Amino acid sequence: MTGTKETTAVSTHYVHPEPFNPTVAEDLTPEQERFYQASQWQIMWWKFRRHKLAVWSGVILLLFYLCVPFAEQIAPYTPNTRDSQHLYAPPQAVHLFHDGKLVGPFVYGMKSDLDMVNLKWVFSDDTTKVQKLRFFCSGDTYEFWGLFKANFHLVCPAEDGTLFLLGTDRLGRDQFSGLVYGARLSLTVGLVGVTIAIVLGLFFGGIAGYFGGLADNLIQRLIEIMRSLPELPLWMALSAALPVTWSPVWIYFGLTVILGLLDWPGLARAVRSKLLSLREEEYAKAALLMGAKPKRVITRHLLPGFTSHIIASATLSIPSMILGETALSFLNLGLRRPSVSWGVLLNEAQNISVVTVYPWLMAPVIPIIIVVLAFNFLGDGLRDAADPYK
Repeated sequence: MTGTKETTAVSTHYVHPEPFNPTVAEDLTPEQERFYQASQWQIMWWKFRRHKLAVWSGVILLLFYLCVPFAEQIAPYTPNTRDSQHLYAPPQAVHLFHDGKLVGPFVYGMKSDLDMVNLKWVFSDDTTKVQKLRFFCSGDTYEFWGLFKANFHLVCPAEDGTLFLLGTDRLGRDQFSGLVYGARLSLTVGLVGVTIAIVLGLFFGGIAGYFGGLADNLIQRLIEIMRSLPELPLWMALSAALPVTWSPVWIYFGLTVILGLLDWPGLARAVRSKLLSLREEEYAKAALLMGAKPKRVITRHLLPGFTSHIIASATLSIPSMILGETALSFLNLGLRRPSVSWGVLLNEAQNISVVTVYPWLMAPVIPIIIVVLAFNFLGDGLRDAADPYK
C-alpha cells in the first residue's frame, strides 16, 4: 500500500534459567507433590493406615507376640506347676471391692466339697478369705530363655493363695499360664514355617517363571502332585514319622520344616505368574543386554517389583500353619508335654464329656480364633495396600 509502512512484531521466546524439575509443578498441591515424591513403601503405609481393621489387627498381634519373649514374667506359674488340691478348679474372678470397701485387685479363696453323686470336686468362693494379688513379685522359679534362673513375675497370688484366672486342668496346672507359654511355640511355628515356604517358593517359582520350558513343566507337575494330596493326612503321616526319641526342641523344628515344605507351592505359583509378565519388561531386557546374569536379574530387578505382594501372601499363610500345628498337637501327633502349645492344651479337651463338665478347658480356642482372624484382616489390609490400582 502506498504511504504506509508495514511493521512486524518480533516475538521473543523466553527460557527459564532454572533447570527443569519434573516433580515440581505450579498446579500441584503440597499433598499431591508429597504423594508423587513418595517411595513405594511410603505409599503402601499410607494406604494401610486407612484400613482401620487391619491396623487394629496388627496392634492385637503385636500384643500377642510380646508374650513370646516375656512369657516367664507374664505367667503367674510355670506351665507344668501342679496343685493337687485344685484339680479341675474353675476360673477365679478378680475383684476390687469387698464389703463395700476398696481393697484392690484380689480373689476369694476356694473351698472344695466332694460330690459323691457325680464323683467330682465342687469348688466355691470362700468370701472369708480375701487374697490380694501381688505385683512385681517373686514366685515360681524358672530358667529365663534357658540362660539363668529367676523368679520375677508381673503378678503373683497371695502368700499361700491361688490365682487361676482360667481354671486348672486334670493335674491342677494353671490354664492361663499354659496359654501364655503356649503362645511362644504356637505363634513362632507360623513365622519359621512361612520363612521356609518363602525361600522355597521364591526359588522354584523364580526358576519356573524366568526360564520356562522344561524347568517350568517339571516344577508345575511337582506342584500339581503336592496340591492333589490331602493336606491333613499328609501332615499326620509326616509328623508320625518323627522319632519319638527326639527332644521337644527337635520335634518343634521338625514340625516347622514339615509345615514349610508343604506350603510353598501356592507362593511358587504366584511368583511364577509375576515373573512371566515382568521378564518381558524393557528394564529386564536391558539388564540382560548389559550382561547381567539371570540370578541378578531375578533378585535385583524382578523380585523387588512385587515384594509387597509376597509379604501379603506370607501374612495370609501364617494362620494355616498355626492351625496345622494346633491340629497335630491336638491329635497327639505334634508337640507333647512338657512342651506347651495351644494345641497341647486343647489335647486335654478331647473328651466331650469332660468339656461339658469343665468348659474352661476350651479356653485355648479363644486366642487361636483371635490370632487367625487378626492375621486374615492384616493380610487383607496389606494386600489392598500393595495393589497399585487401588
